[in-house]
Amino acid sequence: MRRLKEDRLKQEQQTEENAPIRRKRSKWTIIQWFLIPLLLVLSLGGGLTAGYVVLGHKELSDVFQWSTWKHVYDLVFAP
Repeated sequence: MRRLKEDRLKQEQQTEENAPIRRKRSKWTIIQWFLIPLLLVLSLGGGLTAGYVVLGHKELSDVFQWSTWKHVYDLVFAP
């Protein structure tokens, strides 16, 4: 009788070990998927603004114009 119980326990443990493990995603993991890219975009914008205004001595309103960054791109990658 004792041997039967031991065999059943071993079989249950083997089936539990072979079963696929389903991990539950935590809230922090989901937040990271949105928080990290958002912080990267904000830091890029802050760095571009600080570099253009502080180092370049230009006006803050020029930072938000597309033509400004097109001109910078053309200067950097001109042939």
